[in-house]
Amino acid sequence: MKISEVIQIIEEIAPLSYQESYDNSGLIVGKYNGKVTGVLICLDSTEEIVDEAIANNCNLIIAHHPILFSGLKRLNGSNYIEKTILKAIKNDVAIYAAHTNLDNAYNGVNYKIAEKLGLKNCKPLVPKKELLNKLVVFCPITHFKQVKNAMFGAGAGTIGDYKECSFNSIGEGTFKPEGTAKPFVGTKNELHTEKEVRVEMIVQSHLLSKVLSAMIDTHPYEEVAYDIFRIENRLENVGSGLVGELEDEIDEIPFLENLKTDLKTDCIRYTNLLNKKVKKVALCGGAGSFLLSDAIRASADVFITGDFKYHQFFDAENKIIIADIGHYESEQFTKELIYDILTKKITNFAVRLSEINTNPINYL
Repeated sequence: MKISEVIQIIEEIAPLSYQESYDNSGLIVGKYNGKVTGVLICLDSTEEIVDEAIANNCNLIIAHHPILFSGLKRLNGSNYIEKTILKAIKNDVAIYAAHTNLDNAYNGVNYKIAEKLGLKNCKPLVPKKELLNKLVVFCPITHFKQVKNAMFGAGAGTIGDYKECSFNSIGEGTFKPEGTAKPFVGTKNELHTEKEVRVEMIVQSHLLSKVLSAMIDTHPYEEVAYDIFRIENRLENVGSGLVGELEDEIDEIPFLENLKTDLKTDCIRYTNLLNKKVKKVALCGGAGSFLLSDAIRASADVFITGDFKYHQFFDAENKIIIADIGHYESEQFTKELIYDILTKKITNFAVRLSEINTNPINYL
């Protein structure tokens, strides 16, 4: 199995188009066509992680956090980033990162946290925009179903939990074949009128080229007439953060005590209690302070995340309880998530969870 094939399994769930603009998810070190001997899954790529990969005959590291966020001007081992990359290159170990694309994915990082907490009716706090296109194609009635089904098969026509969604209308198309044209119907140098179907479907951006290929390959015309429109609709099951509900409401202190146990954290920093039951819970793996106003707008009772700064806690304004459980702690189950994604489809080599705790923060 090649590295590219392992990456494809992950990106079927979390395509790179889902990542935020500042991010650097993807293959950071290594070649796509390299053969995989084993996979090591971790949160952070460090020298220790590379050593662990080498010791276990794993030549592909899949991390949550990218080892590189910006360009390097030198590569001489002056810091932990350069040392890690040099060791990986020297030992032919590839490094791939699935970061905010996996955070934002349906059944991604935030859904994994919600699963640990037993939340129901989950949805993103802020669904993503600019991920959808409307594809319109015109084809003769005789080949309408064939073309439509090929597009469905390539991933077009999905809206939420609904599959094979399309709008179809019948009209007349006209064309005059000239020059070297070899028309499927009609006669050269004569204007032809053909009964055609206008087929409209929603297509996610990362699937667009695949859908276009399937459409063109099954379309009978020599020149296929189609339009692509970028649309502003939100992708409702993909986006930042998450909000869901507990099965049963619970008092605030017992909720925080359960939170400490369920998410295996040694420390929870939280704002003033509001003296009411907790039912609706918002969360974001990693650093999620940017979503506080969205959590309040969603009427969440608690917002769980990491990396809140001192003055940001005041922004709760007694409208919500902020529960800062730590960055690493909020994302520690991401390793388990990636492992589950890969082992459902990979059986011919080892997929290992790193045994190294890369959390740089300690508590007394």
